[in-house]
Amino acid sequence: MADAAEGGAMRRGRNETEEERADRMWQELIQEVRVAQMGVQILFGFLLTVVFTEKYADLSDTDQTIYLVTVVLGACATGALIGPVSLHRLVSGRRVKPQAVQLASRLTLLGLVLLLATTTASLLLILRVATHDGFVPYLVAGVVGWYLLCWFVLPLWTRRRYTSR
Repeated sequence: MADAAEGGAMRRGRNETEEERADRMWQELIQEVRVAQMGVQILFGFLLTVVFTEKYADLSDTDQTIYLVTVVLGACATGALIGPVSLHRLVSGRRVKPQAVQLASRLTLLGLVLLLATTTASLLLILRVATHDGFVPYLVAGVVGWYLLCWFVLPLWTRRRYTSR
């Protein structure tokens, strides 16, 4: 390990400087954002077309409200998941990459939460229109539970269990 007293930068973990670590974390974050962006943009694109179909006029007031909330959530998720790209572009070269990575990571997590809400609302709307059955909320709750397990519970459990002190 390089020693600060010897004129080298402090290194930790992977034997990388703070800047090297920020560069690595930025690359990893951008790869993660690409996956999430694709999902939210496809979902949002489909949502935008619904209002132009003949079926939209036949939706109940409740279903139209669910649709409008879903579209707004999709727009917010899209903004949060594209935010890291804009952030990087606007601060590039300003020597603030560690701070930018931290902020971009928070935007990405917010985007995932909003994507979860968008997906939940979309599923609720689709199943209400497709079935009109009383079991729809329970089915949607089960799917949300699955997403929570896959997206948050397992990663947080892994983080807690395997992170060295």
